[in-house]
Amino acid sequence: MSDATAALVGATGGAGTTRLTVELGTLLASDGRDVVVLDAAFATQGLSDYLPGRIDPDLTALLTDARDAPLSDGLVEAPLDDVPGRLACCPAVAPFERLARAKSPDAAQAFESRIAAAADAFDHVLVDTPPVAANQSVAAATATARTAVVAPASTRGRDAVQRTTGRLDDIGVGVDAVVTTRGELSVADVAVPETDADVTAPTCLSNRSTAVAVAAVANAVFDAEPSTGDDAGLLDSVGEFVSR
Repeated sequence: MSDATAALVGATGGAGTTRLTVELGTLLASDGRDVVVLDAAFATQGLSDYLPGRIDPDLTALLTDARDAPLSDGLVEAPLDDVPGRLACCPAVAPFERLARAKSPDAAQAFESRIAAAADAFDHVLVDTPPVAANQSVAAATATARTAVVAPASTRGRDAVQRTTGRLDDIGVGVDAVVTTRGELSVADVAVPETDADVTAPTCLSNRSTAVAVAAVANAVFDAEPSTGDDAGLLDSVGEFVSR
């Protein structure tokens, strides 16, 4: 299992996990790394909102009807300009019938194999993972080396972190970082500020506060220090978003 694989696990629905996953992938790509994002959030299918063009096959097809196809068939390049790295995405866009089949135990095993294949082809693998309540979430958490729990900065989010940590412990997965969105919590390792920008486009390449916060996430999850475009004082700036 590659140390450069990570599941970003939403503690609740609406935690901002998809957005954070895209922002993290974008910042790592801007630092010259090749990154792939896999979409385990089958129900919401939010990753597709960030991508242009037709998506066929999607990830659910690669886990079911197109299981023999290479992962590359389902990859869509994120529309990033002038970055030295690469951000490829494998979103889920499927009818309910296939979504249901993609949640089966056999499909979960196929998902683990897809994660392993992605780790061989990319510098980093990020899995946008919904709350741990289905087979694909379990597969994402157990097949990756690092796990970050993402929660909104609220009482509900704090309680959900505790619940999610317990569920992950039940399947033998430790939590490497807790990230809060839209504010801070005492249980968080990193806090990412709220942004009013269009939710279908990453902002870390144009908004310094977002870039520095996402760099802190990269450090907490991968022990990586991607450039934010202003290396002078980067470590001091990252410290503003690290809770402990």
